[in-house]
Amino acid sequence: MQGDIGVAKSIDQGVTWQHLGIALDEEFHLSYPFVFGYDGQIYMMPESSQKGDLRLYRALNFPLEWRLEKVLLKKPLVDTTLIHYNENYWLFGSDVSRFGAIKNGELEIWYANSPLGPWKQHKGNPVHNFDKSLGARNAGRPFVYDGHLYRMGQDCGDTYGHRIRAFKLEVLTKEKYREVEVPLGIVESRKGRNAWNGNRYHHLDAQQLPSGDWIAVMDGDRVPSGDSTRRFLLGSLTLLFLGILIILVGVLLGVVRCVFPLSRCLGAGKRSDTLPFWTHPQFTSKLHKVFARLNRSSSALRGRIRLNTCGGTLLLCFLFFLGAASICFTVRCFFGGNGAEEAYPVEGQYSQFTMLTMTYEARLWNLKMYIKHYSRCASVREIVVIWNKGQPPNPNDFDSTVPVRIRVEKKNSLNNRFKADPLIKTRAVLELDDDIMMTCNDVERGFKAWREHPDRLVGFYPRLIDGSPLKYRDEKYARTRKGYNMILTGAAFMDSQSAFQKYFSDEAKEGRDIVDKYFNCEDILMNFLLANESSSRTVEYVHPAWAIDTSKLSSAAISRNTQVHYRTRTHCLLKFSEIYGHLPLQKWEFDNRKDSWDL
Repeated sequence: MQGDIGVAKSIDQGVTWQHLGIALDEEFHLSYPFVFGYDGQIYMMPESSQKGDLRLYRALNFPLEWRLEKVLLKKPLVDTTLIHYNENYWLFGSDVSRFGAIKNGELEIWYANSPLGPWKQHKGNPVHNFDKSLGARNAGRPFVYDGHLYRMGQDCGDTYGHRIRAFKLEVLTKEKYREVEVPLGIVESRKGRNAWNGNRYHHLDAQQLPSGDWIAVMDGDRVPSGDSTRRFLLGSLTLLFLGILIILVGVLLGVVRCVFPLSRCLGAGKRSDTLPFWTHPQFTSKLHKVFARLNRSSSALRGRIRLNTCGGTLLLCFLFFLGAASICFTVRCFFGGNGAEEAYPVEGQYSQFTMLTMTYEARLWNLKMYIKHYSRCASVREIVVIWNKGQPPNPNDFDSTVPVRIRVEKKNSLNNRFKADPLIKTRAVLELDDDIMMTCNDVERGFKAWREHPDRLVGFYPRLIDGSPLKYRDEKYARTRKGYNMILTGAAFMDSQSAFQKYFSDEAKEGRDIVDKYFNCEDILMNFLLANESSSRTVEYVHPAWAIDTSKLSSAAISRNTQVHYRTRTHCLLKFSEIYGHLPLQKWEFDNRKDSWDL
């Protein structure tokens, strides 16, 4: 793969970027574009190690037009950086072609009176040539802070560009070099591969602005280096194993035999120097013997393993299980990616949301599993637990990658779900019951759909409320009628400011009293309030790939008796329609999104 040097521009401090074009395109690979100013000109020193030298380009029309100024060194240095320090210009780079050099573990220094050269070697070169995990290879622009010079280095131990290490240079002369590692000052996310830099980050460019402030750019990746090649090899090996397994099962069942092609098909008996070697009598005779032995071995194997016995049946079941597992693993290797579940941008931007769940002491085991799973979703900023009953847990007891806050309520009420919370820092809130488990990818898709229409309830459980009199029915009814007009808020995104304000308004008090009376229907009330204050669409459905309701495994659920639960909710529908009017008669069809997320 050949790299070019591209240019992007941001005018809002890196929130959004505009691609301007390709700045430099050569016949060889280019990367690591080190840009600097000197004597009124702008220069770029990209990595061109594939060409075998270190080149310097000058901007004719910054940033898209460049001309080769000169070749600085006839050495294939990689990730070369430059700094003016103590009246000299210093080059730091790695030459992996040097005899005895350890890949990603070697570092050289060169010095000159001008960035245009001529360059002289440091007398201690290579100043590093050791373990590749210790940060020898450069990871960005050196900088001076508080009178000290700092260098960024790559930890390439687990994979190329796995992490960044920071070093303070204590000695830098033409004869000596010494550096010590210092803290990088970056707290790594605990979201693992779902974080934007979960698998690796290997470049940090920090610069001081004329105002005195600092600005830095860091790269990040969810995919380790060489991941696609590794998955292809694993998938191919598993596919080969699957083929062998199929042949083995065929031999055991007696439906596969090693049959050698007929001699006449291969031209046997005709002597000719032009025939391929595999048609000659000596070779075909040897193949006949090999195939005969294989057939005798398979017959002996079938004699030892009797498939009509219990042991034979178990063996076949085990082989079929291995085959099914091999198929799943092969498909995952070829098409499943590396397993990271990342956020979906909207207009090139990312955002975060707060998760709210309501629970009590009898469901603590459920809550621990819930927090461990959802805290690792890419866009989750905080998890707020609305504690309705019993002794609240310690937030530190949870295995979470984001802050967990326990909000203890004085009254055990379902209305607490929508109570205004000034400590919530995000506009978006995902109300998700603690007994619902779904993939982070489904959650991220729902968040993207909500960001496209933040005035709507965007959720994963649709309902259709119609008929005379109104009756509460399940999702299957909405599917048969090919539409919905309600989203259950037990798994839905909403605007925490406007939705919560409507729910606790004076006009909603009578509805909240009904919710307290039946200990049910708070989600139905929210749908009524939103629908009857807007003439536009207020609900949107996103189909989860899969969702597990863990309440079926516990007795601690208000909806465990489905018939009683549905009767109560039907009664709520009738009450709310008397108070607030009917839900809009218009229903929204499934499969209405271009991305088919609402099938």
